[in-house]
Amino acid sequence: MNPLIDEAAARACKHAMSFSEYREGSATAEYDALCAQADEIAAAQKEMVHPSHHQKIDRLLASYKHRMAENINARNRNGASCPSVMIAGPSNFPVGKKERQNARENTLMHEYDDIVGLLDKIRGVGTGGIQSGDVDALERLQEKLDSLRESHAEMIARNKHWRKHGTMAGYKGLSAEKAQEVDAKIMSGYSWERCPAPSYTLQSSNAEMKRLEGRIEDLRRAKEQPPEGWVFDGGRAECDTESMRLQLFFDEKPDEALRAELKSNGFRWAPSVGAWQRLLNNNALYAARRIKAIAPAGEALKE
Repeated sequence: MNPLIDEAAARACKHAMSFSEYREGSATAEYDALCAQADEIAAAQKEMVHPSHHQKIDRLLASYKHRMAENINARNRNGASCPSVMIAGPSNFPVGKKERQNARENTLMHEYDDIVGLLDKIRGVGTGGIQSGDVDALERLQEKLDSLRESHAEMIARNKHWRKHGTMAGYKGLSAEKAQEVDAKIMSGYSWERCPAPSYTLQSSNAEMKRLEGRIEDLRRAKEQPPEGWVFDGGRAECDTESMRLQLFFDEKPDEALRAELKSNGFRWAPSVGAWQRLLNNNALYAARRIKAIAPAGEALKE
């Protein structure tokens, strides 16, 4: 049993949401399968790039595994914090508590999307990736999204065939030999779900498509209606749509506390431009306005 996964929380979450029994070890199996998938992506990327990039891939992979375990545990603990109305019954149901639970779940799913995005970063190590400042970034992102949508549709089609026939034999485009290989892989796979594409794979694919759609929308909006910068006490914020960066310029070096706050909100020091910056999108603008020292006058967001 993987010690990173809190099986007790997973069990409690299941009991809070459903009358069916929890399949012991299923949360761990899901996590192990996600890690195995990430290992395959990292190994494939290492074969494609120079060894000098391997350390970065390893760092991203370790971050993915650690953050994914934390996210799974947090979602399970949150799910167990308040039962569904089906379990608790409508009488004296804690509506306020349920609303807070739902809000927390929304936050955790945003974190999940960010974590899944690390796999895309692994795929981009050593290959240049798709930078938002690239001239053809929108076209390349759209091509990638279209390809992912086709792959997702194919996974769903394979699942339907498997559920109907209990084998991949006879599936379009698959030879008898290949069908046998797929069948064997399904039966010996990590997941308790017997199908070509288990739910966690489809969930990961959906999250990646959602992430790409959001990135495309942010990039289009920034190009068509560039957000405006602002002045704050001791500096200014600028939205550079060429490099697609939100840049913070300070009249004097920020103190240690502010530097720590900038880092915790995703900003990094860029000596080449003399600014603290991060990718220009809605999340960046929101993060900047959360920091009281650099928020526009009267607009600092409450936690």
